Amino acid sequence: MRRDHIHAAIRILQREIRQWQEPVLGIVARNSDRNPFLILISCLLSLRTKDKTTGEASDRLFALAQTPAEMLTVPLKKIEQAIYPVGFYRTKAKSIHGICRRLLDHYGGNVPDSIDELVTLPGVGRKTANLVVTVGYGKPGICVDIHVHRISNRWGYIKTETPEESEEALRKKLPEQYWIKFNDLLVPFGQNLCQPVSPFCSTCKLTAYCDRVGVKKSR
Repeated sequence: MRRDHIHAAIRILQREIRQWQEPVLGIVARNSDRNPFLILISCLLSLRTKDKTTGEASDRLFALAQTPAEMLTVPLKKIEQAIYPVGFYRTKAKSIHGICRRLLDHYGGNVPDSIDELVTLPGVGRKTANLVVTVGYGKPGICVDIHVHRISNRWGYIKTETPEESEEALRKKLPEQYWIKFNDLLVPFGQNLCQPVSPFCSTCKLTAYCDRVGVKKSR
């Protein structure tokens, strides 16, 4: 994909994603009036977990508590039961308590709005930090998950080996006007059409811009 093709690609994606279900983190953000704490916890739950499971677990957990102070009153075992069967649910339950303690001890119960501070929280990596900053606070950032990393490289827009490298490359190349929305566009696109194995290239509206890097088989 040529550098200038990204504008056309984004326009197409904005139309195409309307046919697919909104990612669960977008639903949490909309329903909570972009509450950074709820977005942070839902993103933590979503790691290595399917959207349906994340959404159901988030609903059960937030029925018990919706602030760091409230969450610390919920016993660890009860949090585990609420979020099961998300991936690594026991580890995530401990991280949730650890996050809440740190937020109360160091930030007055508020979620920080900088990536550097967010990644100091237990279990929080750059993907989660970027999502909180962009979705929760509307500040510039690029949330790079497996879909963003894979598709950006498949297009030939960047050439990187890891999501961390992809974030750095995209910060240099992707126009800032697309930073916040990039993850929201590529996640449903990657879940439903541009899948890891055998993507649906025959029905994709972006074939004219895609270099199909690494695609050995498609539908």
